[in-house]
Amino acid sequence: MKTDLTDTSAAEINKALVRGRQAIGTPAVGMVLTLVIVTDEENAYDALKAADDASREHPSRTLVVVKRHARTPQRRAASRIDAEVRMGADAGTGETVVLRLYGEAVEHADSVVLPLLLPDAPVVAWWPAEAPENPAADPLGALAQRRITDLYTAERPADALRTRAGAYAPGDTDLAWTRLTPWRSTLAAALDQAPVEVTSAAVEAEADNPSAELLACWLEARLGIRVDRVVTAGPVVTAVRLATSTGEITVDRPEGPLATLILPGQPPRTLALKVRPTSELLAEELRRLDADKMYADVLRRTSTAAAASPVKEGFHRV
Repeated sequence: MKTDLTDTSAAEINKALVRGRQAIGTPAVGMVLTLVIVTDEENAYDALKAADDASREHPSRTLVVVKRHARTPQRRAASRIDAEVRMGADAGTGETVVLRLYGEAVEHADSVVLPLLLPDAPVVAWWPAEAPENPAADPLGALAQRRITDLYTAERPADALRTRAGAYAPGDTDLAWTRLTPWRSTLAAALDQAPVEVTSAAVEAEADNPSAELLACWLEARLGIRVDRVVTAGPVVTAVRLATSTGEITVDRPEGPLATLILPGQPPRTLALKVRPTSELLAEELRRLDADKMYADVLRRTSTAAAASPVKEGFHRV
């Protein structure tokens, strides 16, 4: 069920949501949070599809804020809100409101969103593409308990990573960190199976990969060692090598969804280590709304790690 509203207001949007729930017989009490997506027209479709898929695990009210810019000075001065209200099968397992803001409404997006938040439910803000330098200080970010960005969309990921480190506030997170969960779990399990001292390590990845830098800083923080950054042809993170007194522990994923785990004195094992879609990353982040202390610790290390750790050229994979 879809309802289009032109030159509308938050009050009219709320009325449309009530009418939609009555029409399809779906109460709002089953929704667990409000997800605010701040994006542009180009990325709105993919972001909304990922949110719809994630809502099957986390039923939510999704508010998509698309800031539009009129072509003429007269229209830029005028304030207008267009909305598309989606219910039922058109909105995953929750409710979706696509807000297109024009004129002065663009500068006051938080005032438009605030009346549409679910009462007594947590708020998560997500910037699928361009994100503010300080998400917590952004008017929409200030409404949220959890703020999700994605360094993969930054033009200069290394610079953006340092900016995130300087502006970090509890509740901030990034999908570049979320992508590392399978890697971190695999490495932790490998060290549990081979409880030896790690003397050095290397992370192999494509150039300027923010997840690789975060993974290297995580290893440095947890193991207290130096981690080399090795540039390969990718895609993304391709291998982690841990040097120990009994041999090398290796997790190698040159391409595809499978990786090879090699432990000293044991035969190689094949593990599932796929590149996960955005919907799975988003669903993982929505499972926890408290501050991620490990991410905060790793993020603080990134401001000095680049200067302290050498970058080596690896053999490019084909």
